[in-house]
Amino acid sequence: MFNRCREGLSSFPVSIPGPSGVLEAKVDCAASSDPQGSAVVCHPHPLYGGTMQNKVVHTLVKSLAANNQTAVRFNFRGVGTSEGSYDDGIGETDDALAVVDWVKEKQANLPVILAGFSFGSFVALRAAAKIQPAALITVAPPVRMFDFDALPSISCPWLLIQGDEDEVVDINAVINWVRTLENPPELEIIEASSHFFHGKLLELRSVCDEFLQKI
Repeated sequence: MFNRCREGLSSFPVSIPGPSGVLEAKVDCAASSDPQGSAVVCHPHPLYGGTMQNKVVHTLVKSLAANNQTAVRFNFRGVGTSEGSYDDGIGETDDALAVVDWVKEKQANLPVILAGFSFGSFVALRAAAKIQPAALITVAPPVRMFDFDALPSISCPWLLIQGDEDEVVDINAVINWVRTLENPPELEIIEASSHFFHGKLLELRSVCDEFLQKI
């Protein structure tokens, strides 16, 4: 399937077998024909309009692809044409793990990065505990809406990006949660940024680029 990247395509849609049916997904090809790894990107909350077309997800994907990662975003169960129905983050984690398995099958022996925005951060963290990714990027994790305290410790390089004017996720709650972690992430706070990073996507992209180049 990823041969289509070598044929000169920059992106293309795919269907991935999931635990509750077929998952709608899209592959964004790495910048070169010899990618350094793969990335799976999780979107925000399905019940509040979150899809793989979200502009923060799109920004993460573009950063990953530009930094030579084959980036795969997908719609959780019940979103778009993905089969199934919302499952409070549990089934969505299984969806993410199914996409990871699919990516590993297509790009064997290459490391996998996990990334997620908002609700997708929670899913990415749950999935990371099971697969130990090469790196993790979480944007605006909703620490008061889900049980982040129950998540296992993360040992891989980890970037957490948070806007300081986030109207959905309390920045102080995020900072306090980070302080409790045994292996805390690299925390980057983007000033004057709302939850959806209106007018701040270029800054978000730059922070992601710097992290990916460093690791």
